[in-house]
Amino acid sequence: MNRWLATWFRRGITVLFDTMRVKSIQFIITAAIMLITVSVMGIVSIAMYNKFSETAEQNTFLNNQQVLEQVNYNLDIYLRGMAETFEFADDEILRTQGTPTDRLRERIETILSTREDLVSVSLFTPMGLPIANYPDKPMLSNTKVREQGWFTSALETPNHLSFSLPHVQNLYKGGYTWVVSMSKGISFEQGKNKVDAVLVMDINFSTIDELFRRVSLGQKGYVYIIDKSAGNIVYHPQQELIYSGIKYENVEQALKYTYGTYIDNSDGEDRLITIKTTDMVGWKIVGVSYMDEIVTAKKEIGSFMIWLLPFLLLFILLISAYMSARISNPIKRLERSMAKVEQGDFEIMLPVRGDDEVGRLSRRFNIMVSRIRELMGEIIQEQEAKRRGELEVLQSQIHPHFLYNTLNSVVRMAGGGKSEDVIQMITALSKFFRISLSKGKHSITVEEELEHVRNYLIIQKFRYKNKFEFEIKADQEVLSYTTLKLILQPLVENAIYHGIEMMADTGHIEITAKLAGEELVFHVRDDGLGIPPEKLAALRSGAGPGEGDGSGVGVRNVDERIKLYYGNKYGLRITSEIEEGTDVEITIPSRKAVDSE
Repeated sequence: MNRWLATWFRRGITVLFDTMRVKSIQFIITAAIMLITVSVMGIVSIAMYNKFSETAEQNTFLNNQQVLEQVNYNLDIYLRGMAETFEFADDEILRTQGTPTDRLRERIETILSTREDLVSVSLFTPMGLPIANYPDKPMLSNTKVREQGWFTSALETPNHLSFSLPHVQNLYKGGYTWVVSMSKGISFEQGKNKVDAVLVMDINFSTIDELFRRVSLGQKGYVYIIDKSAGNIVYHPQQELIYSGIKYENVEQALKYTYGTYIDNSDGEDRLITIKTTDMVGWKIVGVSYMDEIVTAKKEIGSFMIWLLPFLLLFILLISAYMSARISNPIKRLERSMAKVEQGDFEIMLPVRGDDEVGRLSRRFNIMVSRIRELMGEIIQEQEAKRRGELEVLQSQIHPHFLYNTLNSVVRMAGGGKSEDVIQMITALSKFFRISLSKGKHSITVEEELEHVRNYLIIQKFRYKNKFEFEIKADQEVLSYTTLKLILQPLVENAIYHGIEMMADTGHIEITAKLAGEELVFHVRDDGLGIPPEKLAALRSGAGPGEGDGSGVGVRNVDERIKLYYGNKYGLRITSEIEEGTDVEITIPSRKAVDSE
């Protein structure tokens, strides 16, 4: 870490002095403060790192000792409990003089039922012959009881409770449980004779295994047990690796200690060994933790300080550079604002602070942007007014053409003596133009717009001699809403001229109006010839029809007027299939009549 700090400090000095050649006096002051800060923080960081490292090692030693002390305490309590159970069984056997009576069997079976970790209780003669066993199971034929370690220990040290190493129980049929055997040589009276015997109680080793398997020292550390005499391993979490020779434990060194801590490097890796000895059976509990985890803790402390230093230095840098930033930031803000204006953002306004040169420059900038915004607004209004006028001129050009064709039809009907048809057609024509004029208003009610298109269809039906039928449907509630006037008639006209006129059969036109959420939706549907795909694509893209083809003039006119008055999210949507017909959907915002122009 010291080398890292030196390298980092040297690079920092180089960068700062290289920068100072092109910076002002404010930056030189900032650089000097930074150099002093780095020096002080470097010294403090090294001292703190050494102190934290020493504390981490001491905490690891103390933690290992506390863990093993607790494990030793728990194991001692467990073994003493099993010893008390053994003494209880011993007392019962003495009371019955070794005779397997019903009362003895009941007492022993009660013990077995209350202790799940107790596997069996057996009584043998010094010659290895069974006297009684609980539970009652047949013995294996090849069991050599006299050669068992627990049996010889009981005979060699009578009236002393011995604990064997873990082994597979090989006395009875039907079970091969991994057990620890407690055995003791006892004597009892049968009549006038004194009888010697060996009492053995097998404990399921899984309880001890579970007790130790829950213990860990760090991420890789563990605890194992050896006996005090020959250093045989009683328990190890990696027992299979020990037996196969893959893993090695330096038990010879551990046997030299009753209590204590030392560093072991027998397998090429530094390990902290902590030892405790049980009072009950003299087993040594050996705790193993790896020194590289302590080194890792040191690295984590170092990494934390390495990450912390840049943040502290950055904080000092921000404080020392505060005054110079107060001068440069307003100028940078003005530069960024001018760049946004250059990109077309004329809504930006600079905050004006103070009455110095920068404040006055910001005020002049705001005045300039506001004036540009006003001029652009005027230009937009002029363009919209021009566009609105062009659309209205185009709309007015449609009426004379329609009036000429209609009057020709009236003349023909009058010449043919069809006075009633003439009256109906003239009435429809007068209503048509009354609504078209609408006192110069741009918006009318939906009811008026539908009445207008109904009169138009009546006139066209006379002219085309019932070439088509029409139907107008609208929800009652939509009739009082407002709409831009004359948006349906151009679409109906287009449906007649380009969809139905060339059909051999009678066509059908349907007009509907309904509410859809916050929108008012019209549909103009016909079952005519449909629009060819290339023309439909041109209409949707806004390119319009080809030269000499007027099928798109009215459609474009309606779409542009709607977008001009309501916004670009509204307008027309056209779907069409050849020989099946066309559907034009009109979408405008829903507004009550009180909102009309």
